[in-house]
Amino acid sequence: MSSIFTRIIKGELPCYKIAENDKFLAFLDVNPLVKGHTLVIPKQEIDYIFDVEDSLLSEMMIFSKQVALKIEKAIPCKRIGVAVIGLEVAHAHIHLVPMQSANDVNFTQPKLSFSKKEMEEVLNKIIG
Repeated sequence: MSSIFTRIIKGELPCYKIAENDKFLAFLDVNPLVKGHTLVIPKQEIDYIFDVEDSLLSEMMIFSKQVALKIEKAIPCKRIGVAVIGLEVAHAHIHLVPMQSANDVNFTQPKLSFSKKEMEEVLNKIIG
């Protein structure tokens, strides 16, 4: 059975797309820790981040850096935090989280919920 991320890649489920190329997709997390929290995924469905082939993992980090720089310009923050948890969805993914403090990447805190309009506003700030 396909992961929820594979269904997003196939267009079966919508997303707030920030960036895409032939190998990766970046989109806003619909249950974010903070505004601008973004997920970067490989289009190839691979469960565990350390099962991703080295060259693809390197490219994924470079893609993530490009996305992080866009987020950083659009969302006021001190840094963009990078996290790989890997338990929520069986599809390798990197969290990019705009941070004011280390608590902003505390995955045990309650997730936020934004309206479609608020999500679109954040998306438009990031993609320009």
